Amino acid sequence: MTISVTDIFAIGIGPSSSHTVGPMRAAKQFLDSLDTHPARVSAELRGSLSATGRGHASDRAVILGLAGWEPLTVPIDAEPQAGGTIPSEGTISGPSGTVDYEITFDNEPLPQHPNGMIFKAWDAEGNILAEDEQYFSVGGGFILSRKELDAEMADSHEVPAGVAAATVEDTVPYEFTTGEELLNLCEANDKDIWEIVLANEEVLHKEDGGADYVLRHLDLVWDIMRECVTDGISTKGLLPGGLRVPRRAPKMYAQLLEQKNDPHSGFSAMEWVNLFALAVNEQNAAGGRVITAPTNGACGIIPAVLHYARDFHGGFCRESARRYLLTAGAIGMIIKQNASISGAEVGCQGEVGSASSMSAAGMAALLGATPAQVENAAEIALEHNLGLTCDPVGGLVQIPCIERNAIGAVKSINAARMAMMGEGTHHVTLDNAVQTMADTGRDMHSKYKETSLGGLAKTMGFSVSQVEC
Repeated sequence: MTISVTDIFAIGIGPSSSHTVGPMRAAKQFLDSLDTHPARVSAELRGSLSATGRGHASDRAVILGLAGWEPLTVPIDAEPQAGGTIPSEGTISGPSGTVDYEITFDNEPLPQHPNGMIFKAWDAEGNILAEDEQYFSVGGGFILSRKELDAEMADSHEVPAGVAAATVEDTVPYEFTTGEELLNLCEANDKDIWEIVLANEEVLHKEDGGADYVLRHLDLVWDIMRECVTDGISTKGLLPGGLRVPRRAPKMYAQLLEQKNDPHSGFSAMEWVNLFALAVNEQNAAGGRVITAPTNGACGIIPAVLHYARDFHGGFCRESARRYLLTAGAIGMIIKQNASISGAEVGCQGEVGSASSMSAAGMAALLGATPAQVENAAEIALEHNLGLTCDPVGGLVQIPCIERNAIGAVKSINAARMAMMGEGTHHVTLDNAVQTMADTGRDMHSKYKETSLGGLAKTMGFSVSQVEC
């Protein structure tokens, strides 16, 4: 099965793809599965969705999904608003009508996945319409119903981390699931990685318009990434939540403008990369509309490096952004199918590590790298994020998440440049690094996997219950 680049680069709202976008989609999918519009729905958030659900606005996302909203179309200021008090029960109205709801939390995960949800619905007379309907948010906004997850288990005899519900069965001209297979295809067909991906997308989206549809989507992705930076550098104030984290991007932008023409300022391109990443992730933390690239928690890395390519390398155009995203998307597909992009499954190595690997590959492609050098760049970036824990302080996607994106973006550029100094031959392959990430994630204690029970979240002493969201 092949994942589309349009799924890797989806459009959603912050602060989390697995904890906000996924639950919203799951709630709406559950609602749409009913033969009768319910009068009342209960939703139980389990595992990581419970442990950090309030800080990640999972409860708000479920409520908006039950109202009939999609991550792409929901108004940013839709009630209940981000950053405000989210009632655990009440009535919500939206495109699908009006429904009473109740949200409950249970930190005990379901056996199948740490990000589980259980839905139950009743009609106006109190008759049960559906009960014990389970959904799972498996990273990057992808969701699986219990039935779909069971089918995946039957096919593979174990649950592949981060398997997407949006996979498709079409036969593509260049099937690949590993880095080795992708390199072999490039060599056998004398194609770059982006060309392999685009040829597959032509088939996957033949009913939507083929490659043209995909390129329009990627153009929109780039437009939204630019909007995130523009809005992020111009919006001041505090981020929502009890940590009272100030937005840093506007002040940093003003400082960089002042220093730009000062030869003694120490100004460098990397400071702008830091700015770009902070601007996007502050927008995400505030509940803005962002690109899941491949997740919301790591959504600043790929646009930051793409802005770096635009501003500090000549010849950049919209076609450059397309090639960058297609190349990065290929790496995201490999990681998703063989490991995970979910912090709740494998820690932040699966989010920031994956995004850093993807953006390193995209940057290398724009620098004129061979497929082997692109694969090397992706491997270097991922290798040096292995073991990275997911420990959001207070359950909010702010500390250390925002700064971590800036560091990940700079690491991507360094990895791309390092790969360009070689010929693509190296001891550790991308597949080695991906497998190691999957193994490390399985070995990692659950307190380091998006529960806010370990790491900085524990050291700083902000419990989820202390944070107002």
